[in-house]
Amino acid sequence: MAKKLATRLGECARAARQRLNLTQEDVAERIGIATEVYGRLERGNMLPSVPTFRKLCAVLALSADEALGLSSENPASWAPPTPPPEVNEPAELRRLLRRARQLDRNALRVLSLVAAHLGQKG
Repeated sequence: MAKKLATRLGECARAARQRLNLTQEDVAERIGIATEVYGRLERGNMLPSVPTFRKLCAVLALSADEALGLSSENPASWAPPTPPPEVNEPAELRRLLRRARQLDRNALRVLSLVAAHLGQKG
């Protein structure tokens, strides 16, 4: 996941830098890192710290959402898919589901039998 994110960020940074006709050295100097470090960032071999990422976005006039691949048209390929939140579900049910997802097959089978038994009594 981190490699995909680093690659995405590097590609966006390179495109933005080229759009502004800047060199890697120009950008590195403006955000306060070594040129070699900036080159590794652009090649997708590293992720910047949060303060450096903020400076990078400011210097390159780059949207953080765009750099991270969080636009609504293109969901982030580096992020695991998450189911939409069920806002009407009670917190207790969401907590139970989180715990159930961590159970092994046998424990899940027992939980299912208990739930079926409780459903018959209601």
